[in-house]
Amino acid sequence: AGWDRNFYLWDSRMSPGRAASTVKLPGKAFSMDSWDGRRVVVATSGRRTCLIDVRMPVEEDASADIVLDRESSLKYQTRTVRFFPDGSGLAMGSIEGRVAIEFLDEIGIDSGGKKKYAFKCHRAGDTVYPVNAIAFHPRHGTFATGGCDGTVVTWDGLNKKKLTTLPKFATSIAALAFNRDGTELAIASSYTFEEGEREHPRDEIFVREILDQECKPKSSK
Repeated sequence: AGWDRNFYLWDSRMSPGRAASTVKLPGKAFSMDSWDGRRVVVATSGRRTCLIDVRMPVEEDASADIVLDRESSLKYQTRTVRFFPDGSGLAMGSIEGRVAIEFLDEIGIDSGGKKKYAFKCHRAGDTVYPVNAIAFHPRHGTFATGGCDGTVVTWDGLNKKKLTTLPKFATSIAALAFNRDGTELAIASSYTFEEGEREHPRDEIFVREILDQECKPKSSK
């Protein structure tokens, strides 16, 4: 998915250069994630969030269709979107230093009575920084956020609690990814031009060991 406002599904069994399915999006694609190979979420311009159902039958061509197109609960442009590890909801970060937790009851995925909410993050005094990256811990279901303030913070989203803040990096956090068992976190420190063209620290990738107490959920009490 890209700024041409299209989502393309590719099938390696087909001729090179030809998409198996093309879906028209309501705006430019800013972020995308997939879950279980069957569902894709795309955050677009205009504050739209699209859920796309992907079908890959063994003996037929692959296909894709939008099953949900709704407005984000965030008031400003979405920068990043990620599925919960179990596919039951979404975490979305905006350019206005907020993260929204949303659920998918409209397409028959039971939220268990949980309600959507949003919280402020990656701020320093009156300065608000975009949230560039979200990564879920594969075992605990908690998540880390990275922002243009150069910080990485871990959160217990379901219990609405902050867990820990890692030491600040030299420039913006552009991307995050946990390893398979959640014991390490890859952190891309790279200026994202939020202040335009200027001198900035070099791009670097760090791999940090993550302690259990830095990402384990807290009691809801």
